[in-house]
Amino acid sequence: MTALSPASVSPPTAADVDPWRLRQTSRELARERRDETLFALANGSLGVRGGLEEADGGSDGSFLAAVYEQHPIHYHERFTGFPRHTDTRLPVADGQRIAVFAGGERLLPAPADAFERELDLRRGRLTRRSVLRTGAGARIEILAERVVPFDSGVPGVDLLAIRYRATSLDYSGALSLSSAIECGHAAAEQGDDPRIGVASAEGLQLLARQADERGAHVVQATRRSGVRVVCSQGHSIDGLRFAGADLGAERVAQRYEAQLRPGESVTLEKFVAYVTDRNPHATDLPASAAQALQRAQAEGFEAIAARQAQALARFWDGAELSIAGDPASEQALRFNLFHLLQSAGRNGIDGTAAKGLTGEGYEGHYFWDTEAFMLPVMAYTAPEVARAMLHARYLALEPARKHAREMNHSRGALFPWRTITGGECSAHYPSGSAAYHINAAVAYGIGLYLDASGDLDFLADFGAEMLFETARIWPQVGHFNARRGGAFCIHDVTGPDEYTALVDNNFYTNRMAQRHLQRAVAAWEQLERERPQRLRELAQRLQLETHEVDTWRRAAESMFLHYDEALGIYAQDDTFLDKPRWPFPEREGEHRPLLLDYHPLTLYRYQVCKQADVVMGLVLAGDGIAAEVKRRSYDYYAAVTTHDSTLSASVFGILASEVGHAEQAERFFHDNLRVDLDDLHGNTDHGVHMAALAGTWLGLASGFAGLRAIDGVLHFAPTLPQRWHGFSFGLRWQGRRLRIEVRRDGVEYSLLDGAPLTLAHAGHYLELSQGQPLRRALATAEVDARERFPRPAQALIFDLDGVLTDTAQTHYRAWKRMADEEGLAFDQHVNERLKGVDRMSSLEIILRHAGRTLSAEQKLALAERKNGYYVEAIAEVTPADLFPGVTRVLEQARARGLKLGLASASRNAAALLARLGIAERFDYIADAARIARAKPAPDIFLDVAAALGVAPAQCIGIEDAAAGVAAIKSAGMAAVGIGDARTLAQADACLPEIAAFDVDAFVSP
Repeated sequence: MTALSPASVSPPTAADVDPWRLRQTSRELARERRDETLFALANGSLGVRGGLEEADGGSDGSFLAAVYEQHPIHYHERFTGFPRHTDTRLPVADGQRIAVFAGGERLLPAPADAFERELDLRRGRLTRRSVLRTGAGARIEILAERVVPFDSGVPGVDLLAIRYRATSLDYSGALSLSSAIECGHAAAEQGDDPRIGVASAEGLQLLARQADERGAHVVQATRRSGVRVVCSQGHSIDGLRFAGADLGAERVAQRYEAQLRPGESVTLEKFVAYVTDRNPHATDLPASAAQALQRAQAEGFEAIAARQAQALARFWDGAELSIAGDPASEQALRFNLFHLLQSAGRNGIDGTAAKGLTGEGYEGHYFWDTEAFMLPVMAYTAPEVARAMLHARYLALEPARKHAREMNHSRGALFPWRTITGGECSAHYPSGSAAYHINAAVAYGIGLYLDASGDLDFLADFGAEMLFETARIWPQVGHFNARRGGAFCIHDVTGPDEYTALVDNNFYTNRMAQRHLQRAVAAWEQLERERPQRLRELAQRLQLETHEVDTWRRAAESMFLHYDEALGIYAQDDTFLDKPRWPFPEREGEHRPLLLDYHPLTLYRYQVCKQADVVMGLVLAGDGIAAEVKRRSYDYYAAVTTHDSTLSASVFGILASEVGHAEQAERFFHDNLRVDLDDLHGNTDHGVHMAALAGTWLGLASGFAGLRAIDGVLHFAPTLPQRWHGFSFGLRWQGRRLRIEVRRDGVEYSLLDGAPLTLAHAGHYLELSQGQPLRRALATAEVDARERFPRPAQALIFDLDGVLTDTAQTHYRAWKRMADEEGLAFDQHVNERLKGVDRMSSLEIILRHAGRTLSAEQKLALAERKNGYYVEAIAEVTPADLFPGVTRVLEQARARGLKLGLASASRNAAALLARLGIAERFDYIADAARIARAKPAPDIFLDVAAALGVAPAQCIGIEDAAAGVAAIKSAGMAAVGIGDARTLAQADACLPEIAAFDVDAFVSP
């Protein structure tokens, strides 16, 4: 166990970690809001942030998934179909408050006092031990425990149970506990960050309040949406007596008193019941709450907590996971899975929001990532929760039909981009309503659940209707395009990448629409075979005829998936690859999404991706696509993606595992693993990132273990991250429990219960039976995505140092001279990291290695001094310093009519070429001073290609440094490495020296 670390620090050490418990041993006031999120408890309907009972509420609070307000969206220019209002989740009455008084003095927690807080992930219990001090220094120890059970015992009622014990350490005197329900919380203000909430929102109205010895309650209501809430509390006491009740303007409280002496304790068990109704005239809510409280008081805290522990034990029994050699990662994975489970909608009515029930981010809305990220994890680990999540979508089908009519679709249903109640709440249609892929995500979730469960009743009663109604939209946003040979094309939509909008033939959308249509056709055919009467009834009600189903089948078969032959990758859309790369320099400091600083149109004009788009399509629907195409597509889009969304890293990591980028897969996994624990995006205050949490489990199972569900069969291709000794995880599939254990010496598949199961390991089918584990060797990702030579080309682009001549030692001596003068540690080992890197970036590497921090002016002065030493040295260079073969290669290229360019990070490149006597042979020499981003960014190679007037795909880059090769590949060019093949493994070909380069062997006639 370990204290929580501040943002952006390393994870806790293995010796300090209990993988089942998140523990904090001191309070950080600056991180209080983050900690309230991390230690929150929820049950899918009620969420209670993890603050301190005796503290003032502040940003702490409680939320109910069913409680929202509707606010008008104001436009200066409103067009047809624009949403007219947005839903906003509102904080409800906060029942966790227990104020502590010693005599007449209120005691508040102080950061310096003893403090320990622990979230038990196995049992779902939050425990805190802390010390309160009087003004005179006397101490009272507090032991507070709480649970939010999945089942209150009374349908429709949610329960918070708290056990609060006060023990005198050295205090003598009167103690008073004021147990309150506090109202008056308003929704969070957005400010300039669209990820938080609305610009402003009034809180719930307080309609009634009551408090006496028997209990206390409040009745709240929204002002416009017609939602009513009752929050009631009751207690069991030990060592306390009732002392009175208080009614305030926005609170009710019951007071309990005792006389304490050192060593004595009193205990208050507090039970808070919440019940809601969207009928503002409902009258039975107080009775339901009272029934739940009576049951809770009869059971007591320990019994309620034990029932919650049993519920979690059933979950962990199928979803248990472990990581050998990395308990911190194991803890983080369990934390992520726990939060995902507890905030997932499980009542079949409420949606699962992007921030769960832990905060107010995104106004409590849910998006496409509910089905694309969260639901798959539940389908594999808690299929009954996945079913409930899909049923909540089904209840939103009628609003989706209404939204489709708003968007001028005469039939079918279109789920909204963001919502609580089912209507569209996004006022920015380019990145909102245009994201038609939401329909495909819902269809994907339905399909995966059906594969995982075989739940024919769900398909017949709910799933088929959703599949059919949403499939009807695709023929209305696409057509069979004669100009593309009759291929089915989809127009003016936005894919997952919100930095590119309103495009034709977004790859992700088209690929997922294809799968959606195939699934809808398969559902029609299955019901035709197994539930023909139900199909006839449904088709009649929907006025759905077979010719529509035939259109779906034909559209799926002829779906246009834009493949770029020159690059050997799938184009994100019809125009993405024609745009220039993002020209602005990278920003230093903490992560800040581009959307906060740039107008959407600025983003739309460049090849820059917010998150995985093509890569997402290759992960969710990549079967049938060649591995080398996936590898090239991954390499290309990795270079243009900012990962400004927390949805991105896990997806890139999964595909990196599949295509053999093991180190990158590990990096993406760990970048995402502690996104909330370490607040890596700076907004965990507003709630956990539910999809990112889900992405970590998917990163383990679908990434490192290679899990895919293809045609109803589980496929695995396990690999083991270098830093781990092994890992294991469980899942549920078609009524069975499986366990997969991966070790350095192979993988073991175990069927824990159920009938024999066919699965695939590395493409080979296995029959798995209970009690008979199967062992196999680890999979290997043998993906050869290298370009083939000779190939068509119109230009050769060379690096200078290490390719045409050797100035490495000249650079080294110049850097060494400057470093020695400044007392900076610098040697040949550090110098290796400077290869292919520009002057200022090289200086940054030297300073970081030496642990020195300088001002911008000081850095510039040192760089100029080094450059002066270098210029002195190159004055001695002559044509004799050219590497053997250079002249021949340049002449051969000229004879073939190829253009020649130089992409050197050196600002003295032109002068050096003149000294070497070959400057006139080059058509363009890049000015390194104008290049915004150094290698491995592709900027300098793209600059040269643009100046030569040659498409990147028609260029061959020649480099001796790994960073340079990476830059060439990111630019979409073929790469030839000069030097050590192991160091330059990303190159398409590698030669020991430039003399071995034969133009005819690399450039086709």
